[in-house]
Amino acid sequence: MQITAKNIAQLIDGVVVGDPSAPISGPSKIEDGQPGTITFLANPKYKEYIYTTKASVVLVSSDFTPEKEINATLIKVENVYACLAILMEKFNSSLSIKSEIASTAVIDPTAIIKENVAIDDFVIIKPHVKIGQNTKIFGQVFIGDRVEIGQDVIIYPGVKIYHNCKIGDRCIIHANTVIGSDGFGFAKDDQGNFKKIPQTGNVVLENDVEIGSNTVIDRASMGSTIIKEGAKLDNLIQIAHNVTVGKNTAIAAQTGVAGSTTIGNECLIGGQVGMAGHISIADGALIQAQSGLASSIKEVNSKLYGSPAIEYQTYLKSYAYFKKLPEIVHQLRLIQSQIDNLKSNQ
Repeated sequence: MQITAKNIAQLIDGVVVGDPSAPISGPSKIEDGQPGTITFLANPKYKEYIYTTKASVVLVSSDFTPEKEINATLIKVENVYACLAILMEKFNSSLSIKSEIASTAVIDPTAIIKENVAIDDFVIIKPHVKIGQNTKIFGQVFIGDRVEIGQDVIIYPGVKIYHNCKIGDRCIIHANTVIGSDGFGFAKDDQGNFKKIPQTGNVVLENDVEIGSNTVIDRASMGSTIIKEGAKLDNLIQIAHNVTVGKNTAIAAQTGVAGSTTIGNECLIGGQVGMAGHISIADGALIQAQSGLASSIKEVNSKLYGSPAIEYQTYLKSYAYFKKLPEIVHQLRLIQSQIDNLKSNQ
């Protein structure tokens, strides 16, 4: 695939600064761009590379002003990341799969499979499953009884979807993720032994949800664990039973959310965040990586950091003092010593 800077600009409503006929065959990172590729500058940390990159075209913000000569052709746009997403989809070279059912797939005769569905080798589909049109299911996927899967869904190799779960339209589930495993529910009997509480609910992924690799979303004890429309979950995340993740919320890797917690809409949650159970996080919360939340966040658009998490700017100020704690203690001891000397001389 080869197009020109002009073609790309038309696709993303950009303005070309430089050679509109510059040919492009694929994307590259700005620090190691090569001729014939397009790259982008969105993070100021990489600004120095725009003057040295060998890439033919660079996608930049409309307010970018060069400080010195740039060899590459620029395409100026309002939102670099949004335009990059459009371009990367054009250049995407995803795993290939034919729109047919592999002979090695094991499919119960009661399953309902709509037109143009691709089912790869060694997929297992249990009774009364429903799969919408244009869905792609890669090898070694397990789909349990009565699972419902929408249209235009992509399920990558090794995914396991337990019984009764529901997957909306245009969802993407990456390799080895588990949807609908039992929630962590136990009660001690009179002898002090753990007795398993049956987990009778399911998991619901609404439309346009994407789940990263090796993430686990537990089924509800009763009702549903819900990942709402447009939410994005990274790799290696644990979502416990009866959790709700709000619309267009994004959660980074290694985050753990305990049972019956509700996360609002439009939240951004960094990696390795831990959340206690039975709490609520208000819409628009920004939670810094490695933070820990033990209580509900009621204020919309809160910015939080630390463990236990506190307001972001407060944390930064507190941490600045904490780094100087030995020096502060030393100064306090000197002051105390001077006070003691004054008292002894009176």
